[in-house]
Amino acid sequence: MQFGIFTVGDVTTDPTNGRTPSEHERIKAMVTIAQKAEEVGLDVFATGEHHNPPFVPSSPTTMLGWIAARTDRIILSTSTTLITTNDPVKIAEDYAMLQHLADGRVDLMMGRGNTGPVYPWFGKDIRQGIPLAVENYALLHKLWREDVVDWAGKFRTPLQSFTATPRPLDGVPPFVWHGSIRSPEIAEQAAYYGDGFFHNNIFWPMEHTKKMVGLYRRRFAHYGHGTEEQAVVGLGGQVFMRRNSQDAVREFRPYFDNAPVYGHGPSLEDFTEQTPLTVGSPQEVIERTLTFRDAVGDYQRQLFLMDHAGLPLKTVLEQLDLLGEEVVPVLREEFAKGRPAEVPDAPTHASLVARRDAEAATDGNAMEVRA
Repeated sequence: MQFGIFTVGDVTTDPTNGRTPSEHERIKAMVTIAQKAEEVGLDVFATGEHHNPPFVPSSPTTMLGWIAARTDRIILSTSTTLITTNDPVKIAEDYAMLQHLADGRVDLMMGRGNTGPVYPWFGKDIRQGIPLAVENYALLHKLWREDVVDWAGKFRTPLQSFTATPRPLDGVPPFVWHGSIRSPEIAEQAAYYGDGFFHNNIFWPMEHTKKMVGLYRRRFAHYGHGTEEQAVVGLGGQVFMRRNSQDAVREFRPYFDNAPVYGHGPSLEDFTEQTPLTVGSPQEVIERTLTFRDAVGDYQRQLFLMDHAGLPLKTVLEQLDLLGEEVVPVLREEFAKGRPAEVPDAPTHASLVARRDAEAATDGNAMEVRA
């Protein structure tokens, strides 16, 4: 099972001292956080994609390419690649290039985002959000798997004898997760292609997460990719830790109350009760996270949001120390207990290449037998 962090890249005033970091400071801090994530033994660093203040990660491939040059092991991902407003051709080429530069340590998560104005900024109609996601991904999937593509659709100009360059590393595209909080159509899309489904359950109760993941698992099996248990699932989450839970609540409360995404809304207590947000000791985070499996079954990737709402970089790095040293080792051990043998590990470039080669060998043997 993979554990990691994702960032939304917000530039938010620290409510405890009134200081707002510059965009430059925030961007450099995100790089430092990614390097720290590798240092403490996490598996994944993921960044969102936003094109509006107060967020800075408008160019995920630029940031991840820079981080790739400064890390050795960690998987670099997106927590949203805007499949609706980006050109699929550009996604195909940008992420294939990143895949080569990072020696395969790349996957990405397709999403529609949560900022309505982004659609007209890129010449799209928000009312076509779902059809855009479906058609654009169909083209992207094709571009990565066919050397020469002819294409005609509703939302972009046709392609004739087009080859996206560079081709995917080792002929194997980056693994794709389809991220959604509320749209069953996206769970259906992930199932149709046999891709991963990531439910970023930071705003919703686990009962909703259970329904969405259950739908994806059933449709994954329906399309013949394997059993429901073999579907590839990822979850989001939020944590803030101190060794004493009362200290964690006292320190995090002003950040929660003023956060741009949920500040001035439900109380911290109500939000932690109704969503997977956990504010407390490392042991409380462990116990809460282990309950996720009760709702969705054995899954492959767990990402936590930790660097938001104006939290100082020093505090975020302290959080990562606790996560890497005290929380994740226990979660790895506990999630491994009783995990059925047929449940797959999280995909990596190496495992995808090995699966491709094994399938080719099986097909070759079958052809020899028929001959």
